[in-house]
Amino acid sequence: MLSIICCPFAGAGTAFFRPWRRLAVPGIEVVPVLLPGRERLIEAAPVHEVAEAVRFVLAETAERVAGTRVAVFGHSSGGVLAYALARALLAETGTEVVRLFVSGARGPEVPPPHRATGLPAADFLARVEDFAGYRHPALADPEMRKLILPTLRADVEMYENYRHDPAERISVPITAIRGTDDELVSATDVLGWAAATSEGFDSVELPGGHMYLTEQAPDLLRLLLASTAPAATRENR
Repeated sequence: MLSIICCPFAGAGTAFFRPWRRLAVPGIEVVPVLLPGRERLIEAAPVHEVAEAVRFVLAETAERVAGTRVAVFGHSSGGVLAYALARALLAETGTEVVRLFVSGARGPEVPPPHRATGLPAADFLARVEDFAGYRHPALADPEMRKLILPTLRADVEMYENYRHDPAERISVPITAIRGTDDELVSATDVLGWAAATSEGFDSVELPGGHMYLTEQAPDLLRLLLASTAPAATRENR
């Protein structure tokens, strides 16, 4: 059994990955990460630091993936959370992490071009739309915006304040994925992940822009499955 732990981009929850669970083939369990401040945890205070988010996710998911092979996936700002989570799974639980997938994400040493943290609400939302390539429809409603904004601010702060130690490399192979037409994260940006691993790196492109995965979920899941198949299985294809 392969468990794919899916880390959300800023403001997202498990709902984004729900269709993946229907598309997954036998032998694969899609495990979406739910952070505080959204969905059934809407009343919980959101987390503001990657280390705090990792501690929360470990407590929530370690038992669910126990005894399985594990891959970790993170899109956009979720890439750094996925990286930090994969490190913690190895160091703190001894989980077999077979591969880390970072999607539409700059390398951990590549800072975002412009910060959104601390900006007034209107400027903050415009800046987030610039670097995320989308705006959640719920933000158009004043009441929903008031409810969502604190969590979105916390997610963006967590991402923008993350600092990677270049001396530390994860002992897990990394696959970086981007949309061929992504205007927010370049092919050069994703190559920054090569320096974050000591176990091999590859880069793949799928059709689409920054949010390519909304249209390419079946192809993306096939890619995740093929990339995590045991070596003997791949050699026999």
